Amino acid sequence: MLLLKDIYHLATMNDAGGRLAGVDILVEGNSISRVEASIDPPHAAHVVDCSSMLVLPGLVNLHHHFYQTLQRNVPPAQNRKLFDWLTALYEIWAGLSVDAVRASTRLACAELLLTGCTMASDQMYIFPSGVHEELIDVEVEAARELGIRFHPTRGSMSRGRSQGGLPPDSVVQAEKHILKDSARLVEHHHDPEPFAMTRIALAPCSPFSVTDRLMVETAELARDKGVLLHTHLAETADETTYCLEMYGKRPLAVMKELGWLGRDVWFAHGIHFESEELALLAETGTGIAHCPTSNMRLSSGVARLPEMLERGVRVGLGVDGSASNDTSDMLGELRSCLLVQLLTHGPDAVSAERVVRLATRGGADILGRDEIGSIEVGKAADIIAIDMSRLGYAGAFSDPLAAVVYAGLDHRVDYTIVNGEIAVERGKLVNGDEAEIAATANEASVRMLELADVETPWPLRPPPR
Repeated sequence: MLLLKDIYHLATMNDAGGRLAGVDILVEGNSISRVEASIDPPHAAHVVDCSSMLVLPGLVNLHHHFYQTLQRNVPPAQNRKLFDWLTALYEIWAGLSVDAVRASTRLACAELLLTGCTMASDQMYIFPSGVHEELIDVEVEAARELGIRFHPTRGSMSRGRSQGGLPPDSVVQAEKHILKDSARLVEHHHDPEPFAMTRIALAPCSPFSVTDRLMVETAELARDKGVLLHTHLAETADETTYCLEMYGKRPLAVMKELGWLGRDVWFAHGIHFESEELALLAETGTGIAHCPTSNMRLSSGVARLPEMLERGVRVGLGVDGSASNDTSDMLGELRSCLLVQLLTHGPDAVSAERVVRLATRGGADILGRDEIGSIEVGKAADIIAIDMSRLGYAGAFSDPLAAVVYAGLDHRVDYTIVNGEIAVERGKLVNGDEAEIAATANEASVRMLELADVETPWPLRPPPR
């Protein structure tokens, strides 16, 4: 039992957008049982003094590639657009191992938890030839260890360069193998029940790395199993050119033809949509994971977020892979979203509060999770707390909710609670040692870079443990 006592500022993210002060939250088991003032601490309850804390629902990360945490700012991939960036990295990713997947997952989950994310989706689409198959099982185990709510997606690539795709043939798989493993993962790990800690989605990578047949058969399998569908779409102008040359159609028209629209589908990025395409997304209920930092890093463009929201497109936020974002900073992603939209679309493009809602209710809705995304009685106890007495928030108390988007010296939260369990306490991981996680990830990164013979301007010598 957990009692959050005397909350300085509570942003519930409920339908009314309610904000409260001086209230308590009682957590019993994995759910919120009371939200009211002056709750007497039950016997044996763990009490957290929240008198200087902003309390929010946990943030939802809709798109990531955990394995990429081992290739941050790799020199050959710096200052490159998407296709050149991918080409530079595919050869490194061909050396992905089971140990590297475990290390990168622990690193990504640790960063996400420390920056307020309680629910994360990940797209794992690299399965190098000859490597142990059950890489997503390794991710599931590592995520459970750290204590994050997890929605991994079984990614795939089946169209290598020999078939007109972008990736080398060494990192693509046979379609029958992909479909067999997709079914296995759903059967072994997908929990459809409310409050589930693990669910599975199916996620062919992109129009330039998978075949039409795989897209169609994956959608049929997902709908037969009752799981969601995910892929990259409309991320770059190069992708649009590829689809026009390969199919004679724009990317969204290709997806429509293949049966990839609906409330069970969400696309990562969604930058290069035209107005009529946004109308189709809204009409079909298809979701978008907006990934602003990655989009800026790769010069991909800026999503038309104000028009998406005006038209009723379902939108949430994602940090994207750490080789294009270079961090898994979920709270920082909110700031990137706000600022790039203000720069591109004007001072009234989007508010800080609306960005927080995208990262909570928006993401929860796209993942079909009605039990998370807001702080209400009966909802899952996925909660974060941030101490507003910190130096970086001084002077920002006139709007504490906006403060965590606009201000702050860093984006580390003080408490992260997932399913009623404390995963971050006083800014520290509860279920992992940060120094050990970082050192293990550095060792795995060095092995991959050495195997690929990557040229760097500095010796591959990570900091000592």
